[in-house]
Amino acid sequence: MDTPSPVPLLHPSEGTPTVTVTSTQLQVALEAMRAGSGPVAIDAERASGYRYTARAYLVQMRRAGAGTLIVDPVPLPDLSRLGAAVQDAEWVLHAASQDLPCLAGVGMRPVTLFDTELAGRLLGHERVGLGAMIERILGFSLEKGHSAVDWSTRPLPEPWLRYAALDVELLIELRHALAEELDEQGKQEWARQEFAALAAATPREPRAEPWRRTSGIHRARTRRQLAAIRSLWLARDDIARRRDIAPGRVLPDSSIMEAVLGAPLSEEELVKLPVFSGPRQRRNAGRWWQALSAAATLADSALPALSAGNGEGIPPPGKWAERDPAAAARLVQVRTALNALAEQHRLPVENLLEPALSRRLAWAPPQDGEAGVRTALAEGGARLWQIDLTARALTVALGDD
Repeated sequence: MDTPSPVPLLHPSEGTPTVTVTSTQLQVALEAMRAGSGPVAIDAERASGYRYTARAYLVQMRRAGAGTLIVDPVPLPDLSRLGAAVQDAEWVLHAASQDLPCLAGVGMRPVTLFDTELAGRLLGHERVGLGAMIERILGFSLEKGHSAVDWSTRPLPEPWLRYAALDVELLIELRHALAEELDEQGKQEWARQEFAALAAATPREPRAEPWRRTSGIHRARTRRQLAAIRSLWLARDDIARRRDIAPGRVLPDSSIMEAVLGAPLSEEELVKLPVFSGPRQRRNAGRWWQALSAAATLADSALPALSAGNGEGIPPPGKWAERDPAAAARLVQVRTALNALAEQHRLPVENLLEPALSRRLAWAPPQDGEAGVRTALAEGGARLWQIDLTARALTVALGDD
């Protein structure tokens, strides 16, 4: 039998809401949300790829009895009262880890939440994007053409606001459908623990060497080249931060790598490189050349190491066979065991156990058999359901059975 075509969801059921931009409007909105009932669907829009910061440029909410609310946090940067108005309700988000930091930035923090994307992962759904899940589970199709627009734009066009409102239109219905499926698969407790961990999570510490994430850095072969990448990255970051522009719009990673690998001997040679020939890059050529020159004159002792450290003395997995063949063999066994468990329980292996934690166990196996493995997992942040599911198999894989 043919599967019915999804029904296009083109307009919010109550129309596109007026954007809340004043304190008076916010007071009315939070009273409406407080008077509503049941879970609260919440979403936020950032200007990723356009702005340096990951702040929220729009917050959308929907609750039974209250309808949909759209708030502009540019004129209203403190939304803590709005968050407090729904503090006792379950917050429903899609890919909560992406939105929680920017929501916290405007003073909104959940006590309990339900993450529809994470629920889909635990259930073994192959496609967990919001549009794909709503289409498959609820039978509606969402228009996603505005997902990557510059949400810092003001005024916001009406089609963008309509898109933002539709992102929370069916989020609560999706939550209820996924909750039923979690119950059917016996994974509701897994989800509860995962959601609690998300709600309680603290902000991650900044990376010690964020410049090492420069795309194409694997092409660098010497410490001097790495120093040049670092110097250009830091110069770019300074400009991007001061101007609140996404770093890639100031200087693409590809340009950093071309400058380093091209090894120009002067500012004039630098601007002859194709990626630096445009007017914008020529205007900043002096700054880029200054960064390259500073790296070229560093003492050898000040050059970065060829490989990044992780603070734990664990080398990249590709180096394990050379550094510690026994650990490399354990890692193979650990990965094999976890992959088998993930397949058995129909979920991605990275949701079964954080890969970094499994590597730490393989590199330095805990003592005391399964009890030691359970302790190490708990100390590494694994949830109880993950510990119960993996501890025995990991103990065998680590050869401490």
